[in-house]
Amino acid sequence: MNWEQLLSLKRQGDKGKRLRIEQDDTRLGFEVDYDRIIFSAAFRSLQDKTQVIPLSKTDFVHTRLTHSLEVSVVGRSLGRLVGKKIIEKHPYLKETHGFHMNDFGAIVAAASLAHDIGNPPFGHSGEKAIGEYFSIGNGQVFKDKLSPKQWQDLIDFEGNANGFSVMTASRPGIEGGLRISYATLGAFMKYPKESLPKKPTKNISDKKYGFFQTDKAFFEDVANDLGLIPNKSGNDVGFERHPLAYLVEAADDICYTIIDFEDGINLGLVSEDFALEYLIKLVKDSIGTSKYKSLETKEDRISYLRALAIGSLINDAVNVFIENEEAILAGKFPFALMDKSKYKAQMDDIIKISIDKIYQSREVIEKEIVGYQIIQTLLDKFITAFNNHFEGKASNYDNLLLKLLPEKHHLDKDNLYERLLHICHYISLLTDGNALELFNTINGKKGI
Repeated sequence: MNWEQLLSLKRQGDKGKRLRIEQDDTRLGFEVDYDRIIFSAAFRSLQDKTQVIPLSKTDFVHTRLTHSLEVSVVGRSLGRLVGKKIIEKHPYLKETHGFHMNDFGAIVAAASLAHDIGNPPFGHSGEKAIGEYFSIGNGQVFKDKLSPKQWQDLIDFEGNANGFSVMTASRPGIEGGLRISYATLGAFMKYPKESLPKKPTKNISDKKYGFFQTDKAFFEDVANDLGLIPNKSGNDVGFERHPLAYLVEAADDICYTIIDFEDGINLGLVSEDFALEYLIKLVKDSIGTSKYKSLETKEDRISYLRALAIGSLINDAVNVFIENEEAILAGKFPFALMDKSKYKAQMDDIIKISIDKIYQSREVIEKEIVGYQIIQTLLDKFITAFNNHFEGKASNYDNLLLKLLPEKHHLDKDNLYERLLHICHYISLLTDGNALELFNTINGKKGI
Protein backbone atom coordinates (compact mmCIF):
# COMPACT_ATOMS: atom_id res chain seq x y z
CA MET A 1 0.00 0.00 0.00
CA ASN A 2 1.18 3.57 -0.62
CA TRP A 3 0.21 6.75 1.17
CA GLU A 4 -0.73 8.79 -1.90
CA GLN A 5 -3.39 6.25 -2.85
CA LEU A 6 -4.48 5.67 0.76
CA LEU A 7 -5.19 9.40 1.20
CA SER A 8 -7.76 9.47 -1.61
CA LEU A 9 -10.17 12.40 -1.65
CA LYS A 10 -12.48 10.59 -4.08
CA ARG A 11 -16.19 10.41 -3.21
CA GLN A 12 -18.89 8.06 -4.43
CA GLY A 13 -19.97 9.07 -7.95
CA ASP A 14 -16.79 10.99 -8.81
CA LYS A 15 -15.58 10.45 -12.37
CA GLY A 16 -12.21 12.14 -12.03
CA LYS A 17 -9.50 12.26 -9.39
CA ARG A 18 -9.51 14.91 -6.65
CA LEU A 19 -6.00 16.20 -6.08
CA ARG A 20 -4.91 17.38 -2.63
CA ILE A 21 -2.75 20.12 -4.13
CA GLU A 22 -5.88 21.66 -5.70
CA GLN A 23 -7.92 21.63 -2.47
CA ASP A 24 -9.11 24.81 -0.77
CA ASP A 25 -7.40 24.71 2.63
CA THR A 26 -10.27 26.69 4.16
CA ARG A 27 -12.67 23.88 3.25
CA LEU A 28 -10.57 20.74 3.00
CA GLY A 29 -12.37 17.62 1.76
CA PHE A 30 -11.42 15.55 4.80
CA GLU A 31 -12.86 18.26 7.06
CA VAL A 32 -16.05 18.21 4.98
CA ASP A 33 -16.33 14.53 5.97
CA TYR A 34 -16.35 15.52 9.64
CA ASP A 35 -19.02 18.17 9.01
CA ARG A 36 -21.28 15.80 7.08
CA ILE A 37 -21.08 13.19 9.81
CA ILE A 38 -21.72 15.59 12.69
CA PHE A 39 -24.76 17.12 10.97
CA SER A 40 -26.30 13.73 10.09
CA ALA A 41 -29.42 12.45 11.83
CA ALA A 42 -27.70 9.13 12.59
CA PHE A 43 -24.93 10.90 14.48
CA ARG A 44 -27.39 13.11 16.33
CA SER A 45 -29.24 10.04 17.60
CA LEU A 46 -26.10 8.96 19.50
CA GLN A 47 -26.96 11.54 22.18
CA ASP A 48 -29.54 9.07 23.54
CA LYS A 49 -27.70 5.80 22.98
CA THR A 50 -25.92 3.78 25.62
CA GLN A 51 -22.17 3.83 26.12
CA VAL A 52 -22.06 2.05 29.49
CA ILE A 53 -25.26 2.62 31.49
CA PRO A 54 -28.49 2.19 29.41
CA LEU A 55 -31.20 4.82 29.92
CA SER A 56 -29.08 6.58 32.55
CA LYS A 57 -30.25 10.01 33.69
CA THR A 58 -27.05 11.12 35.41
CA ASP A 59 -24.88 13.74 33.71
CA PHE A 60 -21.76 11.89 34.83
CA VAL A 61 -22.28 9.11 32.33
CA HIS A 62 -21.10 9.18 28.74
CA THR A 63 -23.51 8.52 25.90
CA ARG A 64 -22.42 7.23 22.50
CA LEU A 65 -22.39 10.87 21.37
CA THR A 66 -19.97 12.16 24.02
CA HIS A 67 -17.88 9.01 23.65
CA SER A 68 -17.69 9.51 19.86
CA LEU A 69 -16.69 13.16 20.23
CA GLU A 70 -13.95 12.21 22.68
CA VAL A 71 -12.70 9.41 20.43
CA SER A 72 -12.55 11.89 17.54
CA VAL A 73 -10.43 14.30 19.63
CA VAL A 74 -8.02 11.51 20.56
CA GLY A 75 -8.07 10.30 16.94
CA ARG A 76 -7.20 13.77 15.67
CA SER A 77 -4.18 13.91 17.97
CA LEU A 78 -3.06 10.44 16.92
CA GLY A 79 -3.49 11.33 13.24
CA ARG A 80 -1.59 14.59 13.46
CA LEU A 81 1.30 13.11 15.40
CA VAL A 82 1.58 10.18 13.00
CA GLY A 83 1.10 12.49 10.00
CA LYS A 84 3.96 14.72 11.11
CA LYS A 85 6.31 11.74 11.24
CA ILE A 86 5.04 10.22 7.99
CA ILE A 87 5.58 13.46 6.06
CA GLU A 88 9.05 13.86 7.57
CA LYS A 89 9.83 10.31 6.42
CA HIS A 90 8.14 10.69 2.99
CA PRO A 91 8.61 14.39 2.08
CA TYR A 92 7.25 13.85 -1.46
CA LEU A 93 3.76 13.62 0.06
CA LYS A 94 3.96 17.33 0.87
CA GLU A 95 6.33 18.57 -1.81
CA THR A 96 4.65 16.82 -4.77
CA HIS A 97 1.09 16.15 -3.63
CA GLY A 98 0.43 18.89 -1.07
CA PHE A 99 -0.48 16.72 1.92
CA HIS A 100 -0.05 18.10 5.45
CA MET A 101 0.09 16.42 8.84
CA ASN A 102 -3.34 17.87 9.62
CA ASP A 103 -4.80 15.85 6.75
CA PHE A 104 -4.01 12.68 8.67
CA GLY A 105 -5.61 14.21 11.76
CA ALA A 106 -8.74 15.22 9.85
CA ILE A 107 -9.19 11.74 8.34
CA VAL A 108 -8.76 9.91 11.65
CA ALA A 109 -10.95 12.44 13.49
CA ALA A 110 -13.81 12.02 10.98
CA ALA A 111 -13.59 8.21 10.95
CA SER A 112 -13.39 8.19 14.76
CA LEU A 113 -16.41 10.47 14.99
CA ALA A 114 -18.39 7.92 12.95
CA HIS A 115 -17.02 4.76 14.54
CA ASP A 116 -20.24 4.03 16.51
CA ILE A 117 -22.73 5.60 14.10
CA GLY A 118 -24.21 2.19 13.21
CA ASN A 119 -24.60 0.86 16.75
CA PRO A 120 -28.18 -0.03 17.77
CA PRO A 121 -29.86 1.04 21.04
CA PHE A 122 -28.73 -0.43 24.38
CA GLY A 123 -25.05 -0.82 23.59
CA HIS A 124 -23.46 -4.06 22.44
CA SER A 125 -26.36 -6.03 23.90
CA GLY A 126 -28.45 -4.34 21.19
CA GLU A 127 -26.33 -6.03 18.50
CA LYS A 128 -26.73 -9.36 20.28
CA ALA A 129 -30.49 -8.88 20.65
CA ILE A 130 -30.86 -8.37 16.88
CA GLY A 131 -28.62 -11.34 16.11
CA GLU A 132 -30.40 -13.66 18.52
CA TYR A 133 -33.83 -12.72 17.15
CA PHE A 134 -32.70 -14.55 14.02
CA SER A 135 -30.45 -17.25 15.46
CA ILE A 136 -32.70 -18.47 18.30
CA GLY A 137 -35.85 -16.32 18.12
CA ASN A 138 -38.82 -15.96 15.79
CA GLY A 139 -36.53 -14.94 12.94
CA GLN A 140 -35.24 -18.51 12.60
CA VAL A 141 -38.02 -19.13 10.05
CA PHE A 142 -36.08 -17.11 7.47
CA LYS A 143 -32.86 -19.16 7.51
CA ASP A 144 -33.66 -21.48 4.62
CA LYS A 145 -34.73 -18.56 2.41
CA LEU A 146 -31.38 -16.74 2.58
CA SER A 147 -27.85 -17.41 1.38
CA PRO A 148 -25.29 -18.38 4.07
CA LYS A 149 -23.66 -14.93 3.97
CA GLN A 150 -26.99 -13.11 4.13
CA TRP A 151 -27.97 -15.24 7.11
CA GLN A 152 -24.63 -14.60 8.83
CA ASP A 153 -25.11 -10.84 8.38
CA LEU A 154 -28.31 -11.13 10.43
CA ILE A 155 -27.32 -13.58 13.16
CA ASP A 156 -24.09 -11.67 13.77
CA PHE A 157 -25.60 -8.21 13.25
CA GLU A 158 -22.61 -5.88 13.31
CA GLY A 159 -22.57 -2.17 14.17
CA ASN A 160 -19.47 -1.58 12.04
CA ALA A 161 -21.16 -2.96 8.92
CA ASN A 162 -24.30 -1.01 9.76
CA GLY A 163 -22.21 2.15 10.12
CA PHE A 164 -20.72 1.68 6.66
CA SER A 165 -24.27 1.34 5.33
CA VAL A 166 -25.47 4.44 7.23
CA MET A 167 -22.75 6.55 5.62
CA THR A 168 -22.84 5.14 2.08
CA ALA A 169 -26.25 3.66 1.23
CA SER A 170 -28.25 5.48 -1.42
CA ARG A 171 -31.94 6.25 -1.32
CA PRO A 172 -34.10 8.19 -3.79
CA GLY A 173 -32.48 11.58 -4.39
CA ILE A 174 -29.61 10.84 -1.98
CA GLU A 175 -26.99 9.01 -4.01
CA GLY A 176 -24.05 7.70 -2.02
CA GLY A 177 -25.45 8.57 1.40
CA LEU A 178 -23.22 11.13 3.12
CA ARG A 179 -20.65 10.90 0.27
CA ILE A 180 -17.66 10.57 2.54
CA SER A 181 -14.15 10.55 1.05
CA TYR A 182 -12.65 7.13 0.37
CA ALA A 183 -9.73 7.85 2.71
CA THR A 184 -12.09 8.44 5.64
CA LEU A 185 -14.17 5.38 4.72
CA GLY A 186 -10.97 3.34 4.61
CA ALA A 187 -9.95 4.55 8.06
CA PHE A 188 -13.46 3.72 9.31
CA MET A 189 -13.24 0.13 7.97
CA LYS A 190 -11.66 -1.67 10.95
CA TYR A 191 -12.86 -5.05 9.70
CA PRO A 192 -12.61 -4.99 5.88
CA LYS A 193 -14.27 -8.35 5.23
CA GLU A 194 -17.69 -9.92 4.78
CA SER A 195 -19.42 -11.95 7.49
CA LEU A 196 -18.20 -15.33 6.19
CA PRO A 197 -15.80 -16.93 6.73
CA LYS A 198 -16.17 -16.02 10.40
CA LYS A 199 -12.85 -15.26 12.15
CA PRO A 200 -10.79 -17.18 9.56
CA THR A 201 -7.52 -16.05 11.19
CA LYS A 202 -6.30 -14.35 14.36
CA ASN A 203 -5.57 -11.20 12.35
CA ILE A 204 -7.27 -8.28 14.14
CA SER A 205 -8.93 -7.27 10.84
CA ASP A 206 -10.72 -10.66 10.76
CA LYS A 207 -12.19 -10.33 14.26
CA LYS A 208 -15.57 -9.04 12.98
CA TYR A 209 -16.99 -8.01 9.60
CA GLY A 210 -17.37 -4.61 8.01
CA PHE A 211 -20.14 -4.65 5.40
CA PHE A 212 -23.47 -6.26 4.60
CA GLN A 213 -24.03 -8.15 1.35
CA THR A 214 -26.08 -5.20 0.07
CA ASP A 215 -22.99 -2.96 0.32
CA LYS A 216 -20.44 -5.44 -1.02
CA ALA A 217 -19.91 -3.90 -4.46
CA PHE A 218 -19.27 -0.39 -3.16
CA PHE A 219 -17.08 -1.67 -0.34
CA GLU A 220 -14.89 -3.45 -2.90
CA ASP A 221 -14.78 -0.27 -5.00
CA VAL A 222 -13.50 1.75 -2.03
CA ALA A 223 -10.95 -0.90 -1.03
CA ASN A 224 -9.62 -1.28 -4.57
CA ASP A 225 -9.38 2.46 -5.14
CA LEU A 226 -7.37 2.83 -1.93
CA GLY A 227 -5.08 -0.04 -2.90
CA LEU A 228 -5.93 -2.19 0.11
CA ILE A 229 -4.35 -5.64 -0.08
CA PRO A 230 -6.80 -8.53 -0.76
CA ASN A 231 -6.38 -11.39 1.71
CA LYS A 232 -9.22 -13.77 0.83
CA SER A 233 -9.58 -16.28 -2.01
CA GLY A 234 -12.36 -17.60 -4.20
CA ASN A 235 -15.70 -15.84 -3.78
CA ASP A 236 -14.85 -14.47 -0.34
CA VAL A 237 -14.05 -10.76 -0.03
CA GLY A 238 -11.60 -9.37 2.48
CA PHE A 239 -8.66 -6.98 2.69
CA GLU A 240 -5.84 -5.93 4.95
CA ARG A 241 -6.65 -2.77 6.88
CA HIS A 242 -6.14 0.80 5.79
CA PRO A 243 -3.24 1.94 8.02
CA LEU A 244 -5.24 4.78 9.56
CA ALA A 245 -7.88 2.28 10.75
CA TYR A 246 -5.32 1.22 13.36
CA LEU A 247 -5.37 4.76 14.75
CA VAL A 248 -9.19 4.88 14.83
CA GLU A 249 -9.18 1.61 16.76
CA ALA A 250 -6.48 2.90 19.13
CA ALA A 251 -8.47 6.08 19.82
CA ASP A 252 -11.53 3.98 20.69
CA ASP A 253 -9.48 1.57 22.83
CA ILE A 254 -7.90 4.43 24.75
CA CYS A 255 -11.18 6.22 25.38
CA TYR A 256 -13.32 3.29 26.44
CA THR A 257 -10.56 1.91 28.67
CA ILE A 258 -9.94 5.15 30.52
CA ILE A 259 -13.24 7.02 30.27
CA ASP A 260 -15.58 4.11 31.05
CA PHE A 261 -13.36 3.55 34.10
CA GLU A 262 -13.81 7.23 34.99
CA ASP A 263 -17.60 6.88 34.66
CA GLY A 264 -17.53 3.91 37.03
CA ILE A 265 -15.55 5.90 39.59
CA ASN A 266 -17.84 8.93 39.40
CA LEU A 267 -20.88 6.67 39.78
CA GLY A 268 -19.37 5.02 42.85
CA LEU A 269 -19.09 1.62 41.16
CA VAL A 270 -15.28 1.76 41.43
CA SER A 271 -13.55 3.25 44.47
CA GLU A 272 -11.18 6.20 44.11
CA ASP A 273 -8.45 4.11 45.76
CA PHE A 274 -8.74 1.65 42.88
CA ALA A 275 -8.48 4.52 40.41
CA LEU A 276 -5.28 5.80 41.95
CA GLU A 277 -3.79 2.31 42.13
CA TYR A 278 -4.46 1.54 38.46
CA LEU A 279 -4.12 4.94 36.79
CA ILE A 280 -0.92 5.89 38.58
CA LYS A 281 0.88 3.16 36.61
CA LEU A 282 0.03 5.02 33.40
CA VAL A 283 0.95 8.51 34.62
CA LYS A 284 3.88 8.01 36.99
CA ASP A 285 6.26 9.73 34.54
CA SER A 286 4.07 12.80 34.00
CA ILE A 287 2.06 13.42 37.19
CA GLY A 288 2.65 16.62 39.14
CA THR A 289 2.34 15.53 42.75
CA SER A 290 1.71 19.01 44.09
CA LYS A 291 -0.91 19.66 41.40
CA TYR A 292 -2.67 16.38 42.22
CA LYS A 293 -2.68 17.11 45.96
CA SER A 294 -4.14 20.58 45.38
CA LEU A 295 -7.31 19.14 43.80
CA GLU A 296 -10.07 18.99 46.41
CA THR A 297 -12.81 16.90 44.73
CA LYS A 298 -12.78 13.31 43.56
CA GLU A 299 -14.09 14.38 40.16
CA ASP A 300 -11.21 16.84 39.65
CA ARG A 301 -8.59 14.36 40.80
CA ILE A 302 -9.87 11.62 38.52
CA SER A 303 -10.21 14.07 35.62
CA TYR A 304 -6.56 15.07 36.04
CA LEU A 305 -5.37 11.46 36.10
CA ARG A 306 -7.58 10.64 33.10
CA ALA A 307 -6.08 13.44 31.00
CA LEU A 308 -2.53 12.36 31.82
CA ALA A 309 -3.32 8.70 31.14
CA ILE A 310 -4.81 9.47 27.73
CA GLY A 311 -1.74 11.54 26.87
CA SER A 312 0.59 8.68 27.81
CA LEU A 313 -1.39 6.19 25.71
CA ILE A 314 -1.55 8.53 22.69
CA ASN A 315 2.23 8.96 22.63
CA ASP A 316 2.78 5.24 23.01
CA ALA A 317 0.32 4.37 20.21
CA VAL A 318 2.11 6.79 17.87
CA ASN A 319 5.45 5.15 18.66
CA VAL A 320 4.05 1.67 17.99
CA PHE A 321 2.58 2.82 14.65
CA ILE A 322 5.74 4.50 13.41
CA GLU A 323 7.95 1.58 14.49
CA ASN A 324 5.70 -0.76 12.47
CA GLU A 325 4.80 1.49 9.52
CA GLU A 326 6.48 -0.71 6.91
CA ALA A 327 4.76 -3.85 8.19
CA ILE A 328 1.42 -2.03 8.31
CA LEU A 329 1.77 -0.83 4.71
CA ALA A 330 2.70 -4.36 3.66
CA GLY A 331 -0.40 -5.81 5.35
CA LYS A 332 1.75 -7.71 7.81
CA PHE A 333 0.71 -6.25 11.15
CA PRO A 334 -2.12 -8.49 12.45
CA PHE A 335 -2.45 -6.76 15.83
CA ALA A 336 -4.23 -3.80 17.38
CA LEU A 337 -1.75 -1.04 18.19
CA MET A 338 -2.59 -1.18 21.89
CA ASP A 339 -1.87 -4.93 21.91
CA LYS A 340 1.76 -3.93 21.40
CA SER A 341 1.66 -1.02 23.84
CA LYS A 342 4.10 -0.94 26.73
CA TYR A 343 1.00 -0.20 28.83
CA LYS A 344 -0.97 -3.26 27.69
CA ALA A 345 -0.86 -4.97 31.09
CA GLN A 346 -2.12 -1.82 32.81
CA MET A 347 -4.92 -1.39 30.26
CA ASP A 348 -5.92 -5.04 30.67
CA ASP A 349 -6.09 -4.56 34.45
CA ILE A 350 -8.36 -1.52 34.08
CA ILE A 351 -10.64 -3.31 31.59
CA LYS A 352 -10.89 -6.31 33.96
CA ILE A 353 -12.03 -4.02 36.79
CA SER A 354 -14.49 -2.26 34.46
CA ILE A 355 -16.03 -5.58 33.39
CA ASP A 356 -16.43 -6.70 36.97
CA LYS A 357 -17.57 -3.44 38.56
CA ILE A 358 -19.29 -1.56 35.72
CA TYR A 359 -20.32 -3.64 32.70
CA GLN A 360 -21.66 -6.45 34.91
CA SER A 361 -23.19 -4.23 37.59
CA ARG A 362 -26.83 -4.93 38.45
CA GLU A 363 -28.01 -1.61 36.97
CA VAL A 364 -26.43 -2.40 33.60
CA ILE A 365 -27.68 -6.00 33.54
CA GLU A 366 -31.26 -5.04 34.43
CA LYS A 367 -31.44 -2.42 31.69
CA GLU A 368 -29.84 -4.70 29.11
CA ILE A 369 -32.55 -7.29 29.86
CA VAL A 370 -35.19 -4.65 29.22
CA GLY A 371 -33.36 -3.68 26.01
CA TYR A 372 -33.44 -7.26 24.73
CA GLN A 373 -37.21 -7.44 25.18
CA ILE A 374 -37.72 -4.07 23.51
CA ILE A 375 -35.57 -4.77 20.45
CA GLN A 376 -36.86 -8.28 19.82
CA THR A 377 -40.50 -7.18 20.16
CA LEU A 378 -39.97 -4.28 17.72
CA LEU A 379 -38.21 -6.55 15.23
CA ASP A 380 -40.98 -9.13 15.38
CA LYS A 381 -43.81 -6.65 14.92
CA PHE A 382 -42.25 -4.59 12.14
CA ILE A 383 -40.78 -7.52 10.19
CA THR A 384 -44.16 -9.26 10.25
CA ALA A 385 -45.96 -6.12 9.10
CA PHE A 386 -43.37 -5.32 6.39
CA ASN A 387 -43.44 -8.85 4.95
CA ASN A 388 -47.25 -9.05 5.11
CA HIS A 389 -47.45 -5.74 3.24
CA PHE A 390 -45.10 -7.05 0.54
CA GLU A 391 -47.13 -10.25 0.18
CA GLY A 392 -50.41 -8.33 -0.06
CA LYS A 393 -51.91 -9.73 3.14
CA ALA A 394 -51.32 -6.89 5.59
CA SER A 395 -53.89 -6.54 8.36
CA ASN A 396 -55.18 -3.17 9.50
CA TYR A 397 -52.83 -3.49 12.49
CA ASP A 398 -49.88 -4.09 10.13
CA ASN A 399 -50.78 -0.99 8.13
CA LEU A 400 -51.05 1.09 11.30
CA LEU A 401 -47.63 -0.13 12.44
CA LEU A 402 -46.02 0.72 9.11
CA LYS A 403 -47.37 4.26 9.37
CA LEU A 404 -45.07 4.65 12.40
CA LEU A 405 -42.05 4.20 10.13
CA PRO A 406 -40.36 7.52 9.25
CA GLU A 407 -40.95 8.65 5.69
CA LYS A 408 -37.40 7.79 4.59
CA HIS A 409 -38.06 4.16 5.55
CA HIS A 410 -41.15 3.88 3.32
CA LEU A 411 -39.31 1.91 0.66
CA ASP A 412 -40.46 -1.18 -1.20
CA LYS A 413 -37.99 -4.08 -0.99
CA ASP A 414 -38.62 -7.02 -3.34
CA ASN A 415 -35.87 -9.13 -1.80
CA LEU A 416 -36.49 -10.86 1.57
CA TYR A 417 -32.93 -10.27 2.80
CA GLU A 418 -33.20 -6.56 1.99
CA ARG A 419 -36.57 -6.34 3.78
CA LEU A 420 -35.16 -7.96 6.92
CA LEU A 421 -32.06 -5.79 6.82
CA HIS A 422 -34.19 -2.69 6.20
CA ILE A 423 -36.14 -3.25 9.43
CA CYS A 424 -32.94 -4.08 11.35
CA HIS A 425 -31.50 -0.84 10.02
CA TYR A 426 -34.57 1.11 11.15
CA ILE A 427 -34.47 -0.40 14.65
CA SER A 428 -30.71 0.21 14.87
CA LEU A 429 -31.17 3.94 14.26
CA LEU A 430 -33.64 4.35 17.13
CA THR A 431 -32.34 5.93 20.31
CA ASP A 432 -32.74 4.09 23.61
CA GLY A 433 -35.60 6.44 24.52
CA ASN A 434 -37.31 6.17 21.10
CA ALA A 435 -37.16 2.38 21.26
CA LEU A 436 -38.68 2.35 24.76
CA GLU A 437 -41.46 4.75 23.72
CA LEU A 438 -42.27 2.70 20.61
CA PHE A 439 -42.29 -0.51 22.67
CA ASN A 440 -44.73 1.04 25.15
CA THR A 441 -46.96 2.21 22.30
CA ILE A 442 -47.08 -1.27 20.73
CA ASN A 443 -47.82 -2.86 24.09
CA GLY A 444 -50.61 -0.41 24.93
CA LYS A 445 -48.69 1.15 27.82
CA LYS A 446 -48.63 4.66 26.41
CA GLY A 447 -51.37 6.94 27.64
CA ILE A 448 -53.98 8.12 25.14
